[in-house]
Amino acid sequence: MIDRRRFIGTFAGGMLAAPFVTSAQVTSAQQPAKLPIIGILASEVGAHWEGFREGMRDLGYVDGRNVTLEGRWFEGRTDRLPGLALELAQLDVNIIVAAGTQAIRAAKDATSTIPIVMALSAYPDKMGLVQSLAHPGGNVTGLSNVSPDLMGKRFQLLKEIAPKVSRVAVMWNPASAVEPNGFRETLAAAPVAGVVVQSIEVRTPDDYTAAFATMTQSRVDAVFPFGNPVNFKNRQLIGDFASKSQLPSLYDERLFVESGGLLSYGPSFIDLWRRAATYVDKILKGAKPADMPVEQPTKFELVINLKTATALGIKIPQSMWDRGAETV
Repeated sequence: MIDRRRFIGTFAGGMLAAPFVTSAQVTSAQQPAKLPIIGILASEVGAHWEGFREGMRDLGYVDGRNVTLEGRWFEGRTDRLPGLALELAQLDVNIIVAAGTQAIRAAKDATSTIPIVMALSAYPDKMGLVQSLAHPGGNVTGLSNVSPDLMGKRFQLLKEIAPKVSRVAVMWNPASAVEPNGFRETLAAAPVAGVVVQSIEVRTPDDYTAAFATMTQSRVDAVFPFGNPVNFKNRQLIGDFASKSQLPSLYDERLFVESGGLLSYGPSFIDLWRRAATYVDKILKGAKPADMPVEQPTKFELVINLKTATALGIKIPQSMWDRGAETV
């Protein structure tokens, strides 16, 4: 069983590669130096860790040998974030790597001095996490998972794979500090793609029963859940509803598709986590977060669940294969 209190990097490929060799060797008579501690604050252990692990390995870092990775997982329960972030700060970690706007906010509230690397974030400048993308100006820097025209591209792909779709239920949390930005972009992109958005508000897991009932009564043609912590934690429930209702489903992250959803398009989270390791490396070598620009995604992935497509009677158009679609 994976110890969720401490990431030891033993999943999906075993231990990290050969240790990073330095010119100074510690003899048995010497007291071993304290290893730098990298705190991790994220929802759960998953495939994205392979990207971070690979990035750290490529830069010569081995957990337990020349660095220590200390993980805290909130498992979709955002109410746990402040306490977990404070735990990491009190451990006097050298760097905190946080994933998601709420996790980053919790880390920022817990410390103004420990460098914080955003593995992925939405609108960090608009959310006040950094002063600007080019000049973060504080103790936070890293990567954004938002890029221009992303919503329009998703709707375009949905229409290509399911041309008859005209009414899309968008499941989002209006109480979130960040999601109103994404919802406004969704509303703006919908008419261009020839679809109408129906707002389905989901703040907690208790809202799913009513949300599913509304979508059924409204006879929506497709479902698009935002990839927030609540939806992410309940992605199997959402995927099962879409399948049972014979609804094409659109997502911003491949893990939803791996849980039975039809189609996802968005930045590669594995690649973002891999790139987060480069920020860790630079900070350990003396770089200041205030001077390190926030970077946007450069690698995108289109993922289709073939089993779900078959169940929905959808034939994958050639245009999807021409775009380099992956299948699960």
